[in-house]
Amino acid sequence: MLTILGFAMIATFLVLIMLKKMSPIAALVLIPALFCVFVGKGAHLGDYVIEGVGSLAPTAAMLMFAIVYFGVMIDVGLFDPIVRAILRFCKADPLRIVVGTALLAAIVSLDGDGSTTFMITVSAMYPLYKRLKMSLVVMTGVAAMANGVMNTLPWGGPTARAATALKVDASDIFVPMIPALAVGLLGVVVLAYVLGRRERKRLGVLTLDEALVAEPETVLVGAGGGSLTKPGTGGAGTTTEDSDDDEGFQGLDPNRATLRPKLYWFNAALTVALLTAMIMEWLPIPVLFLLGAALALTVNFPHMPDQKARLGAHAENVLNVAGMVFAAAVFTGVLTGTGMVKHMADWLVGAIPDSMGSQMGLVTGILSIPLTYFMSNDGFYFGVVPVLAEAGAAHGVSSLEIARASLVGQALHMSSPLVPAVYVLVGMAKVEFGDHTRFTVKWAVLISLLVLVSGILFGII
Repeated sequence: MLTILGFAMIATFLVLIMLKKMSPIAALVLIPALFCVFVGKGAHLGDYVIEGVGSLAPTAAMLMFAIVYFGVMIDVGLFDPIVRAILRFCKADPLRIVVGTALLAAIVSLDGDGSTTFMITVSAMYPLYKRLKMSLVVMTGVAAMANGVMNTLPWGGPTARAATALKVDASDIFVPMIPALAVGLLGVVVLAYVLGRRERKRLGVLTLDEALVAEPETVLVGAGGGSLTKPGTGGAGTTTEDSDDDEGFQGLDPNRATLRPKLYWFNAALTVALLTAMIMEWLPIPVLFLLGAALALTVNFPHMPDQKARLGAHAENVLNVAGMVFAAAVFTGVLTGTGMVKHMADWLVGAIPDSMGSQMGLVTGILSIPLTYFMSNDGFYFGVVPVLAEAGAAHGVSSLEIARASLVGQALHMSSPLVPAVYVLVGMAKVEFGDHTRFTVKWAVLISLLVLVSGILFGII
């Protein structure tokens, strides 16, 4: 019964948000509360919620101060060189812009933090998508999938959890998986190319050079009917080199008052030190971001009014994400507290026929796709993967193979409603979560299957 109610609760949540009948925050709170009553444990709802909030409070704190820290770093211009390089590649071609989104998200994902990746990617690319009237769900979908594949880095979370749960070395899991993950990342870039071609066909091609030689206040129309208003553009004497400094296509305003060019290397060193401390685990990540945000604000904006202005500028993102995290705590708290997660996992493992025992690597890879979407990484890696590993061991399948296969579903996981970072992505991009889900899920499943097939062909899984 708990198994059926667990799947029904998840399905109800997804249907309501995709149909836009409820907001994500309301759905994350009210639906599990209702099902908790159905289960007959309504009297324990408060305990489940408090436990869920307690478990996610460090994540909420980390995201809050990470948003402030990286928001300040974006404000002061730390990431402008990377953004300019990507935008020079993109120009005003929809195909290049979508591919550039995938490349930028993948590069920034090297820090292992999804929120950072989405903040920088959206800050850079959102103005281009809006100006060219491109589909914003294409941006959020491509960014989420690129980050999902890169999220398998040893310091990204899933690999460390798998290593801890199965008591194996993280490098022994990740290093052999590199070829399959590389194929997955290449798949994201190819998908970005296909989606970009579709956007180019819909909107037409408008290169930056064409925009620069247009008359002032001209409305530039692509072959597909899309238009781009470019006021104040220079005449035919404008050179191509001028395009690098063209504010309309910078994404991040190159003349904004918050820039601190004299402090560039300080900010770069501070960020490298922060990421190093995260990887080396010198302090808990929420503490590191709290200290980093305080130091970044103090050094870059020594005057109190400026600090308040920066905090105010990022307050909306902080509130949205923190609200989503604590709402998700209700969902995960009820799933875990009522025993739904355990019953769902046991049912899935029990449904595997004995004849598939020798193929537990393949089974784990397939199960990781839906389970990491419907469950938190903690629930999957600490609750399900050890059970799958035990079943595999009985048929001679190593724990390392199970651990590698468990990483397959991460491309889809990053769009899960239980992942706080996805709310940073859709919030900054001003995209409805339901729209993002409808667009992204099918492509993310395809990328996950590509990683799985590649792992099998390479003999990794």
